[in-house]
Amino acid sequence: MTVNFQYVNIDVSETLSELTEEKLEKLANKFEFLISAQVYFKHDEKDHDAGKICNIELSLPGPRIFAKSNEKNYEMAMNETINDLTRQLKKRKEVYKTH
Repeated sequence: MTVNFQYVNIDVSETLSELTEEKLEKLANKFEFLISAQVYFKHDEKDHDAGKICNIELSLPGPRIFAKSNEKNYEMAMNETINDLTRQLKKRKEVYKTH
């Protein structure tokens, strides 16, 4: 699975990229129909409590799956986003099983 990263209004973080790619690879091993992932890390200056945003869009057969979270740090946002994607992928896999 190919993973593309975009950092919007923040510096590129190799460790964050590696951690995210590692978690996405685990998803790809569990759900073999994944094709690619677009990962966006953004900083919202208006949100003082959180403001660290992670968006992930997964390409797979059928409609794309998207999740977004806004947390206090990027690791928490990434974990929350991947948890949301996992729930969506489990539902999608159930649909595939019935056919």
